[in-house]
Amino acid sequence: MYDFAIVGGGIIGLSTGMALTKRYPGTKIVMIEKEKDWAHHQTGHNSGVIHSGIYYKPGSLKAKFAREGNKAMVRFCQEHGIDYDVCGKVIVATNSEELPLLDNLFDRGIQNGLEVIKIGSEELSEIEPHVAGLGAIRVPSCGIADYKGVSQKFAEIIQEGGGDICLDTKVENITDGTDGVAIETNRGTIKSRFLINCAGLHSDRVAKMTGMNTGMKIVPFRGEYYELAPEKRHLVKHLIYPVPNPDFPFLGVHFTRMINGEVHAGPNAVLAFKREGYTKKDINVKDLFEVLTYPGFWKMAMPNMKEGIKEYVRSFSKQAFLHSLQRLIPELTEKDIIPTHAGVRAQALMHDGSMVDDFAIFSGTNSLHICNAPSPAATASIQIGNAVVERIVESSRILDRLA
Repeated sequence: MYDFAIVGGGIIGLSTGMALTKRYPGTKIVMIEKEKDWAHHQTGHNSGVIHSGIYYKPGSLKAKFAREGNKAMVRFCQEHGIDYDVCGKVIVATNSEELPLLDNLFDRGIQNGLEVIKIGSEELSEIEPHVAGLGAIRVPSCGIADYKGVSQKFAEIIQEGGGDICLDTKVENITDGTDGVAIETNRGTIKSRFLINCAGLHSDRVAKMTGMNTGMKIVPFRGEYYELAPEKRHLVKHLIYPVPNPDFPFLGVHFTRMINGEVHAGPNAVLAFKREGYTKKDINVKDLFEVLTYPGFWKMAMPNMKEGIKEYVRSFSKQAFLHSLQRLIPELTEKDIIPTHAGVRAQALMHDGSMVDDFAIFSGTNSLHICNAPSPAATASIQIGNAVVERIVESSRILDRLA
């Protein structure tokens, strides 16, 4: 009988395991991951950005955890010798209509307690000579990190604290009983006093196995990237973002310096036909049927149909994707960009079609469920792990069992 079983070996599950290891040394913890390695899905396919929290609603968990998590992640990388670079970011207005939106974003950055600096076109040209813009916001605290390396270090800390590791172990069913949970897997049954669901793209399904009704469904959106040809990487000095479209729930294509020296451009945002659908050919009938028969998907999709069609055009047309990138760096040509990896974002949708725009954590009888943790979850992972532990501290019922 374990004290805590954590389902999901991405950066959120591992951070939670590390936080529990430090808070409750000596407790029996088991990590359950269906893949053969850690950080296989959202963590391993993301852009590696250490976000600032500028975009998020003041007072939200995303805003708070991103701001605090930014500092915590940099400290963690420093302490453990993990590659990172606080390179800074610019958010660029490319036309006059975007200037008021840029002002709104600047005000939000101030409200969120961030160091943000307004700059004009001349200063923008000095720091990013190849970028075309009428004005920009500099966010010095943004950076990049090796999140797979971070995840591996989290796992090592858990193991050093006595935690057990179950890779290649898929959860098939969960029975929630009086004294804990029985987790049926492809490798046998694991019993635990308490379960923490950090299953990412499958978090709603794991919650449902315990009898939890979250009122939301995970809908997978694929983000496809190009990378700059090696001889063109010098065109990007910082992270370069457009002003986001307030009527569309994604940030728009941008340029990201990667920790290995590459520069990635993207992503678009298209519906994935499989929860782990990293290519156009990845289709799972069950996953797709769930989305297409979910009223919340259509209530979200219809008002965004015009922008959604543009995303699909970019998915199939390199020229259209290039055109979006040329808004920021006009001198790019088709031969300068090369197709590269894609990621899948686990976005929770409510039945009424609204996107869940903050991290969502639900408490069950013998369980806790992190059911919406898209970007900036990697940045905020240490804070999310600590928040989960605080939820457990607040429940005397759980602590009484561990005594």
